[in-house]
Amino acid sequence: MRKAAEEVSLERRQAETAETGVKALMPFDRPFLDYVLTAAADAGYRDICLVIGPEHDAIRRYYGEQVEAERLRFHFAVQQEPLGTADAVLATEQFAGGDAVVILNSDNLYPVEALRGLRDQPSSAVALFDRNGMLEGSNVPADRLVKFAVGQLDRNGCLARIIEKPDQATIDAMPKPVLVSMNCWRMRPVIYEACRRIEPSPRGELELPDAVTYAMEHLDEPFQVVTSREPVLDLSSREDITTVGELLKGRRVAL
Repeated sequence: MRKAAEEVSLERRQAETAETGVKALMPFDRPFLDYVLTAAADAGYRDICLVIGPEHDAIRRYYGEQVEAERLRFHFAVQQEPLGTADAVLATEQFAGGDAVVILNSDNLYPVEALRGLRDQPSSAVALFDRNGMLEGSNVPADRLVKFAVGQLDRNGCLARIIEKPDQATIDAMPKPVLVSMNCWRMRPVIYEACRRIEPSPRGELELPDAVTYAMEHLDEPFQVVTSREPVLDLSSREDITTVGELLKGRRVAL
């Protein structure tokens, strides 16, 4: 989000937020994360834990002091260093208190049906999204979507593995529909043990897909699959801001 894009014209507040890199607070009619959390509330969630860095005072002030919420209760967990997505999940362990949690990105707006489907699962689970549905209704163009991770299912319909950055031959060989992973999970407490046991990836981070793989292969934790044809909005870069803004028009916020 901090990367400049000369061809993108942003409103002043949007440009200032892009400079901070805090995508969750990107202003439309409301901060982007307000729409994400409204979908969570619509799906039946009530307690929200926001994983923030020590420097993210703006998020803590907004959700801890400024916003008026009738349906949601906000909690905070601090990830002391940006050591990867699995490390961010580890920061939620005290909040979880031995219960299952749903883990999602703050820069993706997920459909209510997928979030509700995860909430209804008795076990660990992942939400996977029909690639054609993403192409039809998301803001993610085809040339970028093809680089997203995909989920491979086993014969019982459970997750077999997540394939990062699949090549075209791999995608062509997969059963249809091809199911895209957008980092939306229901995790039982076993995930914390898996996050502690994995090694850093080649880029030096503790990666959540590696923890999921470890949980399946070494801790005998199956992951059910919730599929959705509804699209996910993705706010990764400055190029996404205008198209996401158009798709958010008319959406209500009810926290």
